Amino acid sequence: MASSSLNLVQRLLLGGAVPAHPLALTAQRRLDERRQRALSRYYLAAGAAGVAVGVHTTQFSIRDPRHGLLRPVLEIAAEELGDSSALRIAGVCGELTQALAEAKLAADLGYDLVLVSLGALRNAPEDALVEHLRAVSEILPVMGFYLQPAVGGRVLPFSFWRRAVEIPGLLAIKVAPFNRYQTLDVIRAVAMSGRASEIALFTGNDDNIVIDLLTDFAPGRFAGGLLGQFAVWTKEAVNLVKRCKAGPPDPGILTLGQQLTDANAALFDAANQFRGCIAGIHEVLRRQGLLEGRWCLDPNEDLSPGQMEEVDRVCRAYPHLQDDSFVAENLHLWLT
Repeated sequence: MASSSLNLVQRLLLGGAVPAHPLALTAQRRLDERRQRALSRYYLAAGAAGVAVGVHTTQFSIRDPRHGLLRPVLEIAAEELGDSSALRIAGVCGELTQALAEAKLAADLGYDLVLVSLGALRNAPEDALVEHLRAVSEILPVMGFYLQPAVGGRVLPFSFWRRAVEIPGLLAIKVAPFNRYQTLDVIRAVAMSGRASEIALFTGNDDNIVIDLLTDFAPGRFAGGLLGQFAVWTKEAVNLVKRCKAGPPDPGILTLGQQLTDANAALFDAANQFRGCIAGIHEVLRRQGLLEGRWCLDPNEDLSPGQMEEVDRVCRAYPHLQDDSFVAENLHLWLT
């Protein structure tokens, strides 16, 4: 575990910007360990509150036996985070046997908690979903995950969250349904549980990052964001989260929020139901030199038609969202 004067609950509630960690590949679509380490070093140097590894942005197919990359990528991130206080979050997916095995691996490697995807339990009853989280939480503390159905999630009603937040080992929730009503279901469940001071909320709503971070949902608010969007331009993402949490909204912050949403739409390929979202992240990292290319494990996974032009557009329009100079100054150190 990371050495820290704060316990895990305190560190989660302190929050901040948490990037969803991408996967660095060579042109042969094999792990590029040098650049995988460079990404972790970048996130630490940028001031990220932690990293989430083995999640959608890391590509779920790292678990495929043909690739066998789950353990290596978890190990690399854990090694690079070292003794820092950064949160170590491991993605866990699959039905119960797989989820328990992945949680055990994360525990063995020193991760703090697991972000549990319920995508594999798409047709399971609510009771089974709650018991799934409870069982995983007996191995490592759990971050619940409300993932939008468009990218593999399912609708999780208020009744589910009201029961889930009673699990003692559930210490955080990533709220990413891309739906205000469903976002409020989670917040209301936490408020009614009386555990608002124990459960940290992280936004994953790429279409409302700044609004989520600014809003006081008495009796609590979002501690930070855990986002694929924060895997790029991370230094500015860290600054943005600090700015949102600093106090009353300052002039221009709402405009900045809309600009970030526009940039995210291009990078994440919202026009094509997010098909090019991972490639969009990779393209920005490639331009900065952190990745050699935007290759994914699936050779068919790439930018959608017209997406490159959209990425070009937002890069020209919003230079203040980017941290190119920070990366350029330090890239040689991270690639050492």
